[in-house]
Amino acid sequence: MSNQKIKCAIIGSGNIGTDLMYKLLGSDKLELTAMVGIDKNSKGLALAKQYGVKPIYNGIDGLVADPELAEIIFEATSAKAHGNNAPILKDLGMKAIDLTPAAIGPFVVPSVNLKKDRIVGLDNVNMVTCGGQATIPIVKAISDVVKVDYAEIVASISSKSAGPGTRQNIDEFTVTTAKALQEVGGAKESKAIITLNPAEPPILMRNTIHVKTAQSAEDHREEVLSSLDDILKTVQRYVKGYRFKADPVIKGNVVTVSVEVEGNGDFLPKYAGNLDIITSAALETGEVMAEHLRKEETAQ
Repeated sequence: MSNQKIKCAIIGSGNIGTDLMYKLLGSDKLELTAMVGIDKNSKGLALAKQYGVKPIYNGIDGLVADPELAEIIFEATSAKAHGNNAPILKDLGMKAIDLTPAAIGPFVVPSVNLKKDRIVGLDNVNMVTCGGQATIPIVKAISDVVKVDYAEIVASISSKSAGPGTRQNIDEFTVTTAKALQEVGGAKESKAIITLNPAEPPILMRNTIHVKTAQSAEDHREEVLSSLDDILKTVQRYVKGYRFKADPVIKGNVVTVSVEVEGNGDFLPKYAGNLDIITSAALETGEVMAEHLRKEETAQ
């Protein structure tokens, strides 16, 4: 089999796009060819140029003009922007990995539902949100043991790690995360909340998950704790700074889990675990997608 990398590009030169760029530059399956933006003074585009990645300053029009640049596109803009870009990318024959809460494609949480045979036929997948990537695995681990009637999550991130795209997407964040808690996490009903914390020094990303189970979770304590431990280790395979903030608490049919995410410090400092968990999830998804594209091209 050929070891040739699959070409990819990033749309969005803000915090998420720039953090993702650092991760993609280290991939052995993906070759980052371009970063697309609209602000000529963008720090992300300047860094892309510095690292030998082609900066495109006229938005998606730059990809339309040069469709050979990439087979996989990582969208790191806003839900509204991806709504406009998705049909264009599809017409260009490019596969989209969407890091916005647009939820045009099916939800992917690598630790839960990244199936290698499933990814082949998809041209657009959605990475939910940073809060979704941090909390859905926990809800799924519990729902695998005992039915979950309700899940409520609160994601708290440093305001310094929230760029313009994240701030524009707050309403979409709550809707998309809640929906994915049901569709991927297995909750019957759900609610999602995000807070931007201005504390100094900046806090690590922290997530509190409250789950109400249909039967007593306490009767299944050891199974629930074992399932939570397994999912923690699974997430840690691609997000090293993912960990329990405190031991899970099980009382009757209520389970409370607190997790925090420390980032790699690739672009922003390590407090920006909210960037790290979604960009790491996107990288994991992109590499699986690239493996299958490479197989297809080798077989032709």
